[in-house]
This record gives sequence, C-alpha cells and structure tokens, in this order.
Amino acid sequence: MSRAAPPPRRSVLAGFLSLLGELLITVGLVLGLFVAYSLWWTNVLADRDASARGDAIREQWEQPATAPSAPAEPGALDTQGGIGFLHVPAMKNGEVLVKRGTQSEVINEGVAGYYTDPIKSALPWDATGNFTLAAHRDGHGAKFHDIDKLGKGDAVVFETRDTWYVYKVFAELKQTSRYDVDAISPVPKESGKTAPGRYITLTTCTPVYTSKYRYIVWGELVRTEKVDDKRTLPAELR
Repeated sequence: MSRAAPPPRRSVLAGFLSLLGELLITVGLVLGLFVAYSLWWTNVLADRDASARGDAIREQWEQPATAPSAPAEPGALDTQGGIGFLHVPAMKNGEVLVKRGTQSEVINEGVAGYYTDPIKSALPWDATGNFTLAAHRDGHGAKFHDIDKLGKGDAVVFETRDTWYVYKVFAELKQTSRYDVDAISPVPKESGKTAPGRYITLTTCTPVYTSKYRYIVWGELVRTEKVDDKRTLPAELR
C-alpha cells in the first residue's frame, strides 16, 4: 500500500499574513469601541449627569430666595450646580445648564461653561459686557453640535431663577483660530460691533469631530422678561 502524502506545510508568509489580519481585526474592533465610547457613551453619561444637576438647580429655585439672584460680580451667584439654563431653539439641544469655567472637567459634564480666562465673561444681568460660553460640539453631551444651524435673527435665551434674557443672533464666524481671544472680548469687534452693549457669544470646536479651529456665534440682548409664578416661556421658546 502506498503511504498518503503529508499535508502541505503552511508557509511562513501565509502564517504572518493570517496573524496580521487577526491583529488588524482586533485593532479595528478596539478603535470602533473607542469611537462609540467617545461619540455616544460620553453623551449618555454627560446628559445623565447634567440632567441631575439641572433638576437640583430647579428644586433649589423652588425654595424661598434668601439672596438676590443677580449679583454684580461674575461668579458670585455660582453654586455647585450652575447659574441657569441656555435655550437655543435652532440647535434643538434642549435646555443647557451653564456653569462657571471652560475647563474640560467642567464642560465634559454635558454643560456650557462661561469663560473666566483669558478674558473674564460678563454675566447677563451686567449693565454691559459679553456673556461668553463654550460647549462641546461632539461627545460629552455635544450641546453645541448644531451651532451651524444658527442664523441671523435666531433666538438665544438664558434663564435664571427670576429673569429670561432674550438675545438675537446678529453675526457668526464659521472658522477662526483657537487663540482668537478677540472673539470673546467685551466688545467683539470681529462681529461688527464697536461700542459696549449686552452681548452673548457661543463658541465651540470646528470642524465637527476635531478641535483645530473655533466656530463663533454672536447675539445681542433685545429684552428681558420677569419669570412669573408658572414659569411661562417667552414667545421665542413656545
């Protein structure tokens, strides 16, 4: 009887290619999981945290006031939770809790933060100044993801315990350097303004999923409304 021929030996090259293919698949899966974590799961965690903080602020507002809610100096109103809520109908991002600071540990909580550095932000109740805010465009709540949907005349509303501050968008800068501090100056001249006023500035990273540049939107206060007992929304939010 003839002996069966031995099975062909696998070449070294074939073994290497097979191992490389398995490694690439593994790397692809890891990268996919990282992307899912960065762009989805961080949103879930941030939104959950911001919602809890927002609820705590609203519960606090329901208690009898023990001090004025519009102090003269930025930061004097700050609590551990935040100072109020931003509403931007064109961005369809719901209400956004606003806290002090723009460090990653602040805005990673799914909130917008107001600048304390390099230029200190004014607050809405100040007689003049620029209320300057930053939030993420992707991941960690992505509260300013749809900033490019804002256009001239769109409403931006800030809500405190006792007052609605209604702004209207008048200018935007779709791309500028991350070091462009003039965009958040008290009189943002890049917006076309040359005199003190009561402004709001929204800033975020651009293009989407990068942090190379900054996208800027400017608004100007057009009126204020006192909050009534039912917290009736201003016309722009109905």
